[in-house]
Amino acid sequence: MKVDEFHFDLPDALIAQDPPKERGASRLLVLPRYHGEIEHTNFTNLAAYIAPGDLLVLNNTRVFPARLLGRRVPSGGAVECVLLAQIPNPKSQPPNPNAAEWDALVHPGQKLKPGAQMLFERSDVRIDGEVVAMHFHGRRTIRLSTDHPGGLAGAIDRVGHIPLPPYIKRDDAASDGERYQTVYARERGSVAAPTAGLHFTLEQLEALAARGIERTEVTLHVGYGTFKPVTVDRVENHVVDAEHFTVSPEAADALTRARRKGRRIIAVGTTSVRTLESLTVQADGEVVPASGETTLFICPGHHFQLVDAMITNFHLPRSSLLMLVAAFAGREAVLHAYREAVARGYHFYSYGDAMLIL
Repeated sequence: MKVDEFHFDLPDALIAQDPPKERGASRLLVLPRYHGEIEHTNFTNLAAYIAPGDLLVLNNTRVFPARLLGRRVPSGGAVECVLLAQIPNPKSQPPNPNAAEWDALVHPGQKLKPGAQMLFERSDVRIDGEVVAMHFHGRRTIRLSTDHPGGLAGAIDRVGHIPLPPYIKRDDAASDGERYQTVYARERGSVAAPTAGLHFTLEQLEALAARGIERTEVTLHVGYGTFKPVTVDRVENHVVDAEHFTVSPEAADALTRARRKGRRIIAVGTTSVRTLESLTVQADGEVVPASGETTLFICPGHHFQLVDAMITNFHLPRSSLLMLVAAFAGREAVLHAYREAVARGYHFYSYGDAMLIL
């Protein structure tokens, strides 16, 4: 299948640059997979489409302020680092809460060679950085250290900025620290939010639970690869970056019960979909808990083993996430829904509106 088959026209004006004034105030497009017409409603009416006994699966990862803005030492030139993943036990050194090595995107990459020194600071908090190794496309291994009493993680929380997606053309604001985060985020480790979950309020989740709608949580730490463009001509040649996930025994048990009883499993977001579809399901329906890395690329032709319905945002043209949604609901149906969303002025991407596929 050609990547060009996943193109659609999207006006720049429909790319959401800010969250809605109130969490949960987004629009909702409802797309039936097999029969029925597209419906247009609001996310506050989600309960009308979910039945008691359905199981919501939420990704509880937490975005950390992975964007560090600082200066080179001693020249003073501006430098930016986006922290991608901490490197465990570098060179067999003992764990040190005040220092660590990271895989990072560094700008200006061409000028920062091994040994280059950097400084990141805000108020009384200071993080010293050094380039350890060079890689391709601005990727670097860097070593960070601090004397902050809260350790390096605490210093990053104080100094860092929320790494907003590249299609949001503004600097991060203080409000992004709360709005670019789900209300149930707990497990620190993502550089991008699982954005379908941004629509939920605690009150809405409690109201759904009161109606007998169950929920469980999984963890997938979203990497910067979520924004990776598809540069190949054929869909099946695309490769996604590895992301770490965890599904606990408790979550696996909830999934097993739902599957054996024929209750719908509703994945909140493409990250939850990829996590669920990376699991092993035994012949008797038992879902096996797991923790590790997934490189699963879901595109048309994928056989879904656990996901019965999906809540998602609207994705980029020609993107791997659009291909995942098309694998679930059909390419033509999804592109028809996207064209209707454009015609009706829905907002797209991270801070945009939502879609429910049943």
